[in-house]
Amino acid sequence: MSGLSADEESVELARAAADAADAKGATDPVLVDVREVLGICDVFVLLTAANDRQVKAVTDHVETEVAARFGRRPRSVEGADARRWVLLDYGDVVVHVFQPEERSTYRLERLYADADRIGWSEPRLREGSDTE
Repeated sequence: MSGLSADEESVELARAAADAADAKGATDPVLVDVREVLGICDVFVLLTAANDRQVKAVTDHVETEVAARFGRRPRSVEGADARRWVLLDYGDVVVHVFQPEERSTYRLERLYADADRIGWSEPRLREGSDTE
């Protein structure tokens, strides 16, 4: 996506990942700007999927949609075999898809409580707005 700074493209990619996850029924999306507190990436996308089958469906759809819109594949994928907490590492954006127990246990939202949140709303509620 030419013409965008890395930060803007990271936010767009994160929102696209959340949109794709939402399309497969993922819940509780939180987009966290971790640039200032982590330094190795720009945005965490935190999502919950109800079971291992949904974790797979969500991660597959996120990969497909990000590839279609941005021409990018994850640098690495962790946890795909167990499907309890899958991490898709795009470098500047890291997508975490948790089952409820893992999300509750690791509480990344709490760990990065001082980091800014990036606005996201369900695509069907957005009605064409592109605000943070």
